[in-house]
Amino acid sequence: MSGIDLTVDLGGLKLKNPVLTASGTFGYGLEMQQFIDLQRLGGIMVKGTTLKPRAGNPPPRVVETPAGMLNSVGLENPGVEHVIEKILPRLAGLDVAVIVNISGNTVEEYGILAGKLNGVPGVAALEVNISCPNVKAGGLAFGTCPHQAAEVVKAVRRETSLPVIAKLSPNVTDIVSIAQSVEEAGADAVSLINTLLGMAIDSEAQRPVLANVFGGLSGPAVKPVALRMVWQVSQKVQIPVIGMGGIMSAADAIEFMLAGAHAVAIGVGNFVNPCLALAIIDGLASYCQRKGYTKISQLTGLAWKRMQGGI
Repeated sequence: MSGIDLTVDLGGLKLKNPVLTASGTFGYGLEMQQFIDLQRLGGIMVKGTTLKPRAGNPPPRVVETPAGMLNSVGLENPGVEHVIEKILPRLAGLDVAVIVNISGNTVEEYGILAGKLNGVPGVAALEVNISCPNVKAGGLAFGTCPHQAAEVVKAVRRETSLPVIAKLSPNVTDIVSIAQSVEEAGADAVSLINTLLGMAIDSEAQRPVLANVFGGLSGPAVKPVALRMVWQVSQKVQIPVIGMGGIMSAADAIEFMLAGAHAVAIGVGNFVNPCLALAIIDGLASYCQRKGYTKISQLTGLAWKRMQGGI
């Protein structure tokens, strides 16, 4: 829409608009080309990538829940070498920011992954998934401990010149301390939230629905939690925040930006409507025009700035 500047800067990552597709909900983007013009997106956060190929968890691994879904896919992916050789070259020619989501079992694996992806044509940034089990720390998730989260980000930062986005877990008592620790460790931005831990039980079979028992809850059900955490984190860090969690409309995306997000990522909504991200981009522009804003960045943190009497 003419006259509205939708561009955003995420710690050195320049985007044409603030709407991204969340990792694990949009494949590598290539699968969606028949439905959507990928080059209209602000960016694509591709499927989670690990050092070695992973088969993922046994089925069933997805179940619908009231106002959301549980997934326990288990990071199924062909491994970083395949992604670099076979997938990223097909994305490199597109005019869209490609953000590679990486996951490791150890701090060292994160560093190796970052090094392998550094300098690969078409890769605009790395999203570091610190919600994976830390094998060396007895199964503790990296993202639930400020020290462990910082160590992962430091390892990635040492191996790459790309912008580093730390993806935060909501399964913590104090997400602000985690955000501050990764900021201090060198993260250029944070994305939040990842899924909430949950489960479903089949009352007839009298057993858990998911083969892995627990899964990650996403969708509209988690939006109030995600919004609250974006509000808290954005006021305590100096780096940009990418908000995600139950965004199903432009109005939802606007709420996240008013809460302090510089950009938003669409997750489960992509399953409902593959074209949702484009509708949200148009909706953001329309909102700015209606409210008299010339830049989308003017929305970021506006709600808490008003609460503090700054506007």
